[in-house]
Amino acid sequence: MMSTRAKYHLGQVVCHRRHRFRGVVFDVDAKFSNTQEWYEAIPEDQRPRKDQPFYHLLAENEQSFYVAYVSEQNLMADYSGEPVDHPDLPELFGPFEDGAYPLDFQLN
Repeated sequence: MMSTRAKYHLGQVVCHRRHRFRGVVFDVDAKFSNTQEWYEAIPEDQRPRKDQPFYHLLAENEQSFYVAYVSEQNLMADYSGEPVDHPDLPELFGPFEDGAYPLDFQLN
């Protein structure tokens, strides 16, 4: 039986360790749950372990907004205090406060 605890939480602002983007966590998979094709598209020497949490992010970089799927080992908390400007944030979260976004929807 696998026991995994996510390091980051919904609404938390994070940044990628290698690539220059930031994002807000909107979902977490306890282990890798994407396609094998997606996984194999990552250069072999940079592929993350599959047995760790993977995060769905509303992400941004200097050029665009997008959804990213990132392993825990490739993320770190963003303590800049700066909001993320992704246009889909208001659909899921309330206004940025104290360095994070509060959930703004009801879970079933």
